[in-house]
Amino acid sequence: MTPVTRAGTFKLGDRIVSRKGYGAMQLAGPQVFGPPKDRAAAVAVLRAAVEAGVTHIDTSDFYGPHVTNQIIREALHPYADDLTIVTKVGAKRGSDASWNLAASPAELESAVHDNLRNLGLDVLDVVNLRLMFGHTGPAEGDIEAPLTALAELQAKGLIRHIGLSNATARQIEQGRTIAEIVCVQNLYNLAHRDDDALIDSLARDGIAYVPFFPLGGFTPLQSDALDRVALRCDATPMQVALAWLLRRAPNILLIPGTSSLGHLNENIASVNLDLPDDVMPLLDEIGAAQA
Repeated sequence: MTPVTRAGTFKLGDRIVSRKGYGAMQLAGPQVFGPPKDRAAAVAVLRAAVEAGVTHIDTSDFYGPHVTNQIIREALHPYADDLTIVTKVGAKRGSDASWNLAASPAELESAVHDNLRNLGLDVLDVVNLRLMFGHTGPAEGDIEAPLTALAELQAKGLIRHIGLSNATARQIEQGRTIAEIVCVQNLYNLAHRDDDALIDSLARDGIAYVPFFPLGGFTPLQSDALDRVALRCDATPMQVALAWLLRRAPNILLIPGTSSLGHLNENIASVNLDLPDDVMPLLDEIGAAQA
């Protein structure tokens, strides 16, 4: 038994991962750019997450860029057999910290090799194709060319499994005709629930759903209803938000990120929070109000 055991597990391709995972984005510097102020603290957080039983780490070589993957390698390499590292490609960082499209076959191949090199791996467990058709969320666009390029890298043995990030239901449907899609990573939390129907559809097909910004990201979740439920449950609002996600659907894998040991332990402790049935309508109203 480990601190995250109670959250359970879910299948990610041919891997079984802890439903409570860890997102490494915040290990880079401000705006996910450059090095962290305290590299030793970042290393300590990663090691503590794995010691707590986390077997699913989410990252990308465009975090930093390169910084986050290099810290993961320093902290955890050689990796435990049960550790699954999920990365993503499809974007690159400008010198001004901007996020730019990088989805040509050559750019995708270069990104895969960057991830392999900086993580110290011969093959990547899961690679998410980050779609960049919209600036504020998923937007329609043809994904055949970039996804085919990733599938070719998979056939070469550089990638085990493929996922999609920032994708619409139509793009996921298209993607599944090109390659097996083992996970979808979209914005979703108590206040942003556009993917409710999609989550249920993916659950029926055994496909993992990984909400990014599960706690609101750069604008943390704030709600009087959330505060009231947290007070009643003797928990923090963020713990309630994570516990709600774990209860929402069995295929949801959580990857809350932090560079703080205190926040890491707080996030992990949310697996022990049993939300009473009668608070669920109050929490559901948060998403309805946002919509």
